[in-house]
Amino acid sequence: MKLLLSWVLYALALMAVAYLLPGVHVNGFTSALWAALILGLVNTVVKPVLTILTLPLTVLTLGLFYFLLNGLMFYWVGSVLSGFRVDGFWWAVLAALLYSVFATFLNSLAFKPEVKIERL
Repeated sequence: MKLLLSWVLYALALMAVAYLLPGVHVNGFTSALWAALILGLVNTVVKPVLTILTLPLTVLTLGLFYFLLNGLMFYWVGSVLSGFRVDGFWWAVLAALLYSVFATFLNSLAFKPEVKIERL
């Protein structure tokens, strides 16, 4: 159940990014669901491999290349799906940054950690 809720929250975050940025276009909530699914799969499978391959460049740029890698993944998903489009690479970098901020915020609201108080 948590996985489905997270998927919907990621789609809502993507819709918010598309609403705020004129360079990101989502045709509807169904397209946002598909884009969130593909973004999740790409970030789980492809991105770790690219992160390891580009580690020297990331270290050389003091971690700033990682933002470009996030934008590259976002731009690639936008070019693959028909209902989700990103106008340019720099829009993708900004959108990936906003997407991660919104998704983190929504997940923190939905999945609050339980605080347990133990008696001694």
